Formats: sequence, structure tokens, C-alpha cells
Amino acid sequence: MKAPKYHLLLWILIAALVPLQGMGQQSSNTAKTNAPQLPTKRDGQHDFDFEIGTWETHLWDLRNPLTDSTEWVESKGIVVVRKVWGGRANLVELVADGPAGPFEFLNLRLYNPQTHQWSDYFATSKDGTFFKPMIGEFKNGRGEFVFQEKLKGRAMFFRSVISDIIPDSCRFEDAFSDDGSKTWKVKGIAIDTRVKDESSQQNSDLPKPTHKNASAEHDGQHDFDFEIGTWKTHLWRLVDPLTDSTKWVEYEGTSVVRRIWNGRANLVELEVDGPTGHIEGLNLRLYNPQARQWSLNFANSKGGTLSPPTIGEFKNGRGEFFSQETLNERAILVRFVISDITPDSCRFEQAFSDDGGKTWEVNWIAIDTLGR
Repeated sequence: MKAPKYHLLLWILIAALVPLQGMGQQSSNTAKTNAPQLPTKRDGQHDFDFEIGTWETHLWDLRNPLTDSTEWVESKGIVVVRKVWGGRANLVELVADGPAGPFEFLNLRLYNPQTHQWSDYFATSKDGTFFKPMIGEFKNGRGEFVFQEKLKGRAMFFRSVISDIIPDSCRFEDAFSDDGSKTWKVKGIAIDTRVKDESSQQNSDLPKPTHKNASAEHDGQHDFDFEIGTWKTHLWRLVDPLTDSTKWVEYEGTSVVRRIWNGRANLVELEVDGPTGHIEGLNLRLYNPQARQWSLNFANSKGGTLSPPTIGEFKNGRGEFFSQETLNERAILVRFVISDITPDSCRFEQAFSDDGGKTWEVNWIAIDTLGR
């Protein structure tokens, strides 16, 4: 049976690791044999600690990949890297200015403690969606991350390498391969240099991209401004959704919501305690200025990957977001609602439907009150 894919439940469903009971040793005259010891994998959860802080970045990008072009485009900007989950995740925010004007990127990197690898998710403020994650790890002070994607309709591998790491600088290099990774062609280079006085740079007059909507309809890019800050969280979870279960469990903790891209994105960090112990999760929300919708992307610290996005918008002070998922090998609809918004409190509710949206069963409720 496949594990259910929940959205906010990713924050609170933690598999219990039950130690196996030791088998009694046999007393005999036969020789004792020991099971072979598997090599211990390197723990890389602090691989990016070197990068936490503020950096000046100098970028070069090949203008026309997949051609014989040698024309490079040069940009300069500022990169701010912040720890999440004590270093087991981090958020990279880049604001830069180039020939086409200012632009914004972000990277959310999540560490998977089971595979000992990182997933690196990339997004721009133009469309508010994540690219397919690059997966990889560090070896001997060099990080290498790879994924497969299409460029101009052709499938190929992409590789990002982090190298030349010293306390005050590091190098990033992006390359692609259209021959199954036999050869690689560099398409992007960045040299980052650490800023000595970080406080002055983080608040300096960085270029600020402008975003125009296709019409005069509701511009929702500041819909989540009400939530910026620190909140006390009290949540309830239905243990077995869509089984007629009436068993709920409770958790309490805090949510910290931080603005990104001047409100066109935000990061929620959740820490709660309950029957399964201490749990950490995050929700990275991205605004799509073309669709005028938000995508909500969830992860917990145990898995190191983002769930499929829940997409929707606010109307009349109420946010509704939807996706299709699989629960116990059955396709279901997921609805996430934000309501009862006041200056000091708000309500979050998740529900599932296995009949195409005719009926909904609520399985997750959270009440947040503003921390003082």
C-alpha cells in the first residue's frame, strides 16, 4: 500500500522508528558469525552552513545554449542565505540587475536524512512556480546536483556544481549535456564574495523588479501580508481520514511567517509538539502574477522533499486552494481553506473528498493566535 500524500499533514505524520528486538544468541560449539557492517553514509545536513549570510554575486550566463554562441550576459546582485531547521534546509534569495533589468530568484534546499542527499528547488518571481528539483550531495568539499529537463524541446541533463569554497568566496557553475552526460557545456557561472557588513547590504537600495498584471482584476500579491510575524499554533489532526474515524490528536507550537519578494512570496516555519514528539515543517508560498494565484508548497524535516503544490486564491477575505492527490491508492481531491482572519487570529482547515468534490471530510484544523 502506498503511503498517503498529505499536504499540511506532511508536517505532522512522522513514522515511528521501532527498534528491533535482539535475537537471542545460540549457545553452541559452532563458530559465531557476524552480519557484515555496511559503510556509514556521510551526514551532510550542515553542508551549506558555509554559505549562511550575505554575498555579493557576479553572474555570467551564456545567451544562446545549444548553439556555437560565445556571447555571455553579465549581471551583478546580492544573495542572502538563511538557515531553516537549524541548517537541514536553507533559503537563498537573489536580487540582481542585468541587461534586461532587475530580476529575482530563490532556492529552497531540503536535506533528506534517509538518502543523505539535498533537493534544490528553484523559482523566479515572474511565474511563482518551482522547477524540477536538482538532487545531489557534497563530496570532498564539492557539491554536485543533477536533474533532467528539456531545453528548446530537447531532453537533456543539467548539472550545478559548487566549488572553490573558502570562508569569503565560492563558485557556482551550471552546465548541460545532450549526449547522456558524456560531455558538458557550461551555460552559467557565478562568483559569490561574502559581504563584510551584512546589515548595511541587506537593507541597501537593491534593484526592485516591477510586476504588471494582465488586467485590473484583483492583484493578490499581498494576500498573505496579514500573516507576517510569529503565531501560537493549536492544531488538530484526524488520525485516519476517509475511514469514518472520529479519533483526533492535538498539537501545540509556533508558526513564524517571513515575507519574501516584498510579499509576493513568504516562508512559514512551523514547530509543534504532540503525540509523536517534536515536529518541524515549512510552507513556501509563491505568487503567480500572470494567473493571480498562489501555490502552497509543503515539506517536513523528515522527508526533505516538497509536496505537489496546492493552488488557489483569496476572495472576499477567504483563501481556497486545491490539488489532486492519492490516498491509499485512490485518487482524492484536497481542499485547503484559510478563513476567520482578524488582526490577532486566523483559521486553517484541510479536507479530503473521494467523490469528486460532492462531499468533503475535514481532517486537519489549526487556529493561530498572534504571539506577543
